[in-house]
Amino acid sequence: MKVLVIGGGGREHALAWKLAQSPKVQAVYVAPGNGGTALDPRLENVAIADLRQLRDWALKEKIALTVVGPEAPLAAGVVDDFRTHGLRIFGPTQAAAQLESSKAFAKAFMARHRIPTAEYEAFTDAAQAHAYVDRKGAPIVVKADGLAAGKGVVVAMTAAEAHEAIDFMLLDDKLGVSHNAGGARVVIEEFLQGEEASFIVLCDGRNTVPLATSQDHKRLRDGDQGPNTGGMGAYSPAPVVTPAVHARAMREIILPTLRGMEKDGIPYTGFLYAGLMIDAKGQPKTLEFNCRMGDPETQPIMMRLKSDLFDVMMAATGGTLDQVELEWDRRTALGVVMAAHGYPMDPRKGDTIRGLPKEAEDAMVFHAGTAAQGNATVTSGGRVLCVTALADSVKAAQQRAYEVVRGIQFDGAQYRRDIGHRAVKG
Repeated sequence: MKVLVIGGGGREHALAWKLAQSPKVQAVYVAPGNGGTALDPRLENVAIADLRQLRDWALKEKIALTVVGPEAPLAAGVVDDFRTHGLRIFGPTQAAAQLESSKAFAKAFMARHRIPTAEYEAFTDAAQAHAYVDRKGAPIVVKADGLAAGKGVVVAMTAAEAHEAIDFMLLDDKLGVSHNAGGARVVIEEFLQGEEASFIVLCDGRNTVPLATSQDHKRLRDGDQGPNTGGMGAYSPAPVVTPAVHARAMREIILPTLRGMEKDGIPYTGFLYAGLMIDAKGQPKTLEFNCRMGDPETQPIMMRLKSDLFDVMMAATGGTLDQVELEWDRRTALGVVMAAHGYPMDPRKGDTIRGLPKEAEDAMVFHAGTAAQGNATVTSGGRVLCVTALADSVKAAQQRAYEVVRGIQFDGAQYRRDIGHRAVKG
């Protein structure tokens, strides 16, 4: 069987790496892929960016299964198009992907179906948005309504920061947000206290299977300081998601979302990522939905998955997820992101990466912003690598991951030295 993974980041490298381990899979193609997928003899990059051309290529190559990694192709309707042409593809339709592509859609959906989330209002008018902040005060959260590659959120600890974010998102639009019809819009939410976790499930339209829990670190610098990023590291499992929290998240958030989408005539298929804020009483609220796996959460989760991902994806695209039970490595997986100089606002490209190790049973370097340049691998994006390790505890996984990180060099490399700090006991 031939499999196609759409995307070129660390998440896609991890998905392709896992799919290639299936004895049923003869070839895994990654479009467009990156420098790491180019180095792996089990994977082959496909240099096609246009989604219709990619669909024609998939038909010609008789691709048995396509898995969509990033949000942009989902928002562009790649699933609808592939399905129309008889291709089996895992991901939500364009209408269902609005749960991520429009924060205003997602918040209205949650309000309608009584899914716990922060109080909010949406604005297209900057003056009204400023007045709302003046009325509510800080801390407060300002979100760009559209796809912003994980960087369209400002947690404003002061009113001045909130006002600046509103102008930045509504008037300047320097984030390169893919806006929805009607132009720029922001969603302003109450600030929720607690601990964040990533709760990711597989959906086939009716049934759902949860993946291993995980937690990522959004801030650039140690101690959760500095600007928000797409994610500087992650680990799985997340101790904050206790069995009681897990049961609550399924009962109060995931299942009502699936039923609500079905009721609204938009059955949900694909990965569904609920970003949760868990308060001191163990009550989860939904910070956001993503319609794909998280990055960098995918890397530790794929390291722990023992089940055949190809079989799981075939069940998910065949409506038989109720027959699937996932098997997990009992060990902890922890991934440290190595980012480029200038990330997140102005990452530098073209720095040569040295010291990349061979894959090991307990450690894997997943590539994100890399490209092949002759015999060298160079930086080509903000988040460059995710160094991921497996060990018997968070502390041991941390030590193993950082041991590998220290062996890799490129000019201007940035990484946090405390990934997993919330889960390290003592």
